[in-house]
Amino acid sequence: MEAPEVAPIRPGEALDWAKLEDYLRANIPELSGGLEAMQFPNGSANLTYLLRFGDTELVLRRPPFGIIAPGAHDMKREFKVLSKLWKVFDRAPRAYVFCDDHEVIGADFVVMERRRGEVVRDEVPASMAGLPDVGRRMAFALVDAMAEMHLLDPVEADVATLGRPEGFAERQVTGWQTRWKLVRPDDGPAQMDELPERLLAGVPAPTRVSIVHNDLKLDNCQFSPGFPDRVQSIFDWDMTTLGEPLVDLGTLLNYWPDPADSPDERRVSHQGLLEMGLPSRGEIIDHYTERTGIDTSSAGWYEAFAQWKTGVVIQQLHQRWVRGESTDPRMEIIADRLPVLAASASALLDRLG
Repeated sequence: MEAPEVAPIRPGEALDWAKLEDYLRANIPELSGGLEAMQFPNGSANLTYLLRFGDTELVLRRPPFGIIAPGAHDMKREFKVLSKLWKVFDRAPRAYVFCDDHEVIGADFVVMERRRGEVVRDEVPASMAGLPDVGRRMAFALVDAMAEMHLLDPVEADVATLGRPEGFAERQVTGWQTRWKLVRPDDGPAQMDELPERLLAGVPAPTRVSIVHNDLKLDNCQFSPGFPDRVQSIFDWDMTTLGEPLVDLGTLLNYWPDPADSPDERRVSHQGLLEMGLPSRGEIIDHYTERTGIDTSSAGWYEAFAQWKTGVVIQQLHQRWVRGESTDPRMEIIADRLPVLAASASALLDRLG
């Protein structure tokens, strides 16, 4: 069954609503009506809330409670991107406010417009059910949106200072290696320790400098009801930077099911994706290559990196649950996928030689 888009706020994740309301009224003076708050429950890391002031709906995002990994959950970065990118890329929601005064809700936060639409997780939305080739159409619409973003001029988008493209892939590996060491379990797969050095030994030559979302997947996108041919919105921009666009392609492949996968190789968290008639990973690569003209011959390296990085992420999420910083029951078992991700990344590098 499709998960609810909004729900009551989980225990332990309420904010100081009075301070927040005072802050927002001072910084968005056109707000009227009382504040009503709900939570978007389906994300795994940042906490995301729906705020209603009369007929006005806003989205607030903040880091999770507890210990934060170095460089993670960067709300200032998300604001920097979304306060500008919406002007040239209409899939990006517009951000209105960034606050780094922790007296308000205890952490940095960003407030942006709320967009309504269909988010695809475990099943095809009812508004699209029965449409021909709906899985393929949604998939290629996502690739089209990614390709359009990667072909944007960062200078025109006013985000040319967002990152340091030189040495981008190497820094990605060493940065996530540092995070892995902070959460490494005593009984973790040995491949998770070996993979960073293997990745560093084979870093591909860069293709171009693009805006890189860094967490692009089907359920970070939104479609207009009944219309699977164009992504309406893309969410979760807190890791966005400038660098190698194939990082995004690798991330998408990491999450993507393939009919050729055996049951013990399946890496998706939403099992319903296997029943949607999605195209293969090879077809995703081909479609992206056609749309961008970018050389994708090194896509396997970026897919392996994404598999390993996702292993680090789910271990971080599980450690937050172990420390009592998360009440989300999904986080208790999320790291069960770690051996599959490590083995898959290692096998991908084996095939690359």
